[in-house]
Amino acid sequence: MCRFDKTYGSLLGIYWANSDLVRKALHIRKGSLGEWKRCRTDLYDKDIHSSFPYHVNLSKKGYRSLIYNCDHDLIGQVAGYTRTYSNRMTFATVKGGGHTAPQFNPKQCFAMFDRWISENPL
Repeated sequence: MCRFDKTYGSLLGIYWANSDLVRKALHIRKGSLGEWKRCRTDLYDKDIHSSFPYHVNLSKKGYRSLIYNCDHDLIGQVAGYTRTYSNRMTFATVKGGGHTAPQFNPKQCFAMFDRWISENPL
């Protein structure tokens, strides 16, 4: 994929994510969130709050959850495994994925999600 395609895809993603129809489908209350941006570079100079409370909330409600990262993300951590816990939470890594794994590795991300949603081993 050439750089133009990646840039164009990112631009289309911005238009898509900020569409009123998409926001309505995702049940985002009008005025609750500002404009969606692909990368929030303004966050890099701040501490990122933990996502732990969200994981605890999902676990308490008994929801299955899939949390994944990529091993080529400059702001991520090196990984390469899957692990499922008794609280139905699965952590996985997309090998060779970038900061936005579905953009750089759509087939692998789809396969991971398809297996997970079908309750097959990753």
